[in-house]
Amino acid sequence: MKRKFVVSYIIGVLIPLAVGALSALLTMGNMDLYAQGILKPPLSPPGWLFPVVWTGLYALMGISSTMIWLLPPSAARNRALNLYIAQLIVNFFWSLIFFNAQAFGFAALWLILLWVLVALMILQFWKVNRTAALLQIPYLIWLTFAAYLNIAIWILNG
Repeated sequence: MKRKFVVSYIIGVLIPLAVGALSALLTMGNMDLYAQGILKPPLSPPGWLFPVVWTGLYALMGISSTMIWLLPPSAARNRALNLYIAQLIVNFFWSLIFFNAQAFGFAALWLILLWVLVALMILQFWKVNRTAALLQIPYLIWLTFAAYLNIAIWILNG
């Protein structure tokens, strides 16, 4: 039983890490855009900080979603997991829109959609496991900061 529990958490963490890694791999050639190719707003962090922060956030997503997954099946649990999957899909495509397509305005709108999905996910997680919900707060805070950066980059770079 304990082994199944540990394996569930390992898989749960690996899923969002894999989504993030695939997204990064697909945008790797265009990430220099952030470092050198665009005007950036005040408070812009160095490029190396993004993968560090995202790795931590993906790990928290995995832990949190596994906490929900391991609960007894219910309608509330299923809604929470569906929102988790939806936000993970939207998350995956943001970097492709921003870095590969360089569609900064559309990326900002996409990021707002992601923010709303994560806020809804947190509210749904709260209904079934408050600790899982609280583990998502850093993600929402980071998305708020990312929205500031994205919108400012859109404005500064036309």
